[in-house]
Amino acid sequence: DPDGKTEVVLLACGSFNPITNMHLRLFELARDHLHETGKYKVIKGIISPVGDAYKKKGLISANHRVTMAKLATKNSDWVEVDDWESCQSEWLETLKVLRYHHQKLLSADVNNSLQDAVPITKLGRKRKQEPNRHEPVKKKNQSPVVKSVPQVKLLCGSDVLESFGIPNLWKSEDITEIVEKHGLVCISRVGNNVQKFIYESDILWRHKNNIHLVEEWITNDISSTKIRRALRRGQSIRYLVPDVVRAYIERHQLYSPESEDRNAGLLLAPLQKHASDSNNS
Repeated sequence: DPDGKTEVVLLACGSFNPITNMHLRLFELARDHLHETGKYKVIKGIISPVGDAYKKKGLISANHRVTMAKLATKNSDWVEVDDWESCQSEWLETLKVLRYHHQKLLSADVNNSLQDAVPITKLGRKRKQEPNRHEPVKKKNQSPVVKSVPQVKLLCGSDVLESFGIPNLWKSEDITEIVEKHGLVCISRVGNNVQKFIYESDILWRHKNNIHLVEEWITNDISSTKIRRALRRGQSIRYLVPDVVRAYIERHQLYSPESEDRNAGLLLAPLQKHASDSNNS
């Protein structure tokens, strides 16, 4: 960035079952906070719904969850939905999703700089005959401009940060790489003890400069769980989710007592995976 600001892409992983106004607010709060530091420029937000293999109780098909997220962000000029994670047949660790998006930015960046650097020789006859078409003159000893690739930071609520403490849910080396190489933007309720949680964790404390805590002063306690509960009871969810999402849920009659029982009694994919990993080692 010419202003010397670090470009940031915010990545939110989760169930989005369904996406709510709160999920969308997280992005706005995070962007405001990062811009107010004067050090960052947020260029994009990405919503990455988890795949069906996550096996969370009440998780409806990724197809519906991705569609609702796309409807919800249709009017946003900077937040988009990426379905790569949800299309995977196996559950993926959040770190792998971060790495994927980082890699994607890297390769896009390489392609851009290659196009800038190499004039295309095979221009076709028509272009060659155009008079006064000057080839860009490369000055002697002109060093190529090294453009830093945007950082991909994980955007989450304080519940995600605190879930780092749940045994077998996260690998400690994954947590380390997330906070060390990428960074976290954590939105927390006023008076929520995220600071204390960071203080009590050696890994998080060591990388606390890479964890941005954003206080949510206009509290918003909408959760997908509560939305599903209201829907099962035939209650209105208007003004809690975008209207297009509400209409989509109604049209497809998505949430019911039956859908809430999906995956009941199953172990969450990470717990299953990490438990079997520790048995094998």
